[in-house]
Amino acid sequence: MKRAVFALLLSGLLAGCATPEVMVPGDLQPGRLPPPDTELRIAGLGPCTDSPDRTLRFDASQPLHVLVHGCFGSSGQFRALAQVLAFHGQQAACFTYDDRAKLTDSATELRQALKQLADSSRVPQLTVIGHSQGALIARKSLTATLAAPLPERAVDLRLVTVSGPFAGIESARTCGKVWLYPVSLGLLPLSCYAVTGPKWTDITYSSRFIREPGALAQQVGTYLKIDTDERNTCRREEAGRCVESDDIFSLDEQRSPAVETDARMKRVQVPAGHVEIVGDKHVAPTKLIEVLQAEGVLRTTSPAQASAFKQLLARLYLSAE
Repeated sequence: MKRAVFALLLSGLLAGCATPEVMVPGDLQPGRLPPPDTELRIAGLGPCTDSPDRTLRFDASQPLHVLVHGCFGSSGQFRALAQVLAFHGQQAACFTYDDRAKLTDSATELRQALKQLADSSRVPQLTVIGHSQGALIARKSLTATLAAPLPERAVDLRLVTVSGPFAGIESARTCGKVWLYPVSLGLLPLSCYAVTGPKWTDITYSSRFIREPGALAQQVGTYLKIDTDERNTCRREEAGRCVESDDIFSLDEQRSPAVETDARMKRVQVPAGHVEIVGDKHVAPTKLIEVLQAEGVLRTTSPAQASAFKQLLARLYLSAE
């Protein structure tokens, strides 16, 4: 029985994770970024590369975007998106965490990193952008109910979440059925833990993390919630046939009244696959870029730079085979 339960959960829960496969060699190019004047070493926070040097170098007088990856992710997988920001003169850092840890623990680590970043510099604005599981962590890190303190000095905090399963992950539904725990002689929770680690108690529809997400802290100025309609999307095709779906989280999994009642929130729905929205080596995140520019998160591309930007996207996303 244990083997059957484990196999069922493994196939379902692992299907709930999809990671962009962007491979861009070398360090980030400065683009139109101002020269850095500050260096900080902050646990979990660093450049959007997989370089062992995690020193964060930035201009402390300019806003900073903090990107939070999903499960099976890393800082390097947002390297291309950071390069898109740099092209428009906007700085980015990436938060890296243990994707098996409890989501509240990861959110607390992110909150501590944001506080240290703000308190150790004069950066005027921090925009936290989370994708997939990273969306859950990003939002939780900016809630009023989280025990860790927010930055001591005034800083403009903004939140963007993309494809976040705020209603719980459907493939983890069995793990959320508490009545099954004694019926399975305790094997069900053990199997859930074996597949996903301690976070399994946070990602189910019945978890406190999902049912009581908490209100955003007063310091958060705006919240942009991007939901993806992933139906009939495909991540990889062979001979004209889809062999890997990009339909990871349904709209029902992404919608949550408890999250969407905040007056600061604006919701945008985009017809895009789960990985397609943030881009990988097969597709550029043009739909995400369009939304971010329309909502003032990403600066608009000037007509004079349109051709150069198109070439950059092709190099970052479409040529990294």
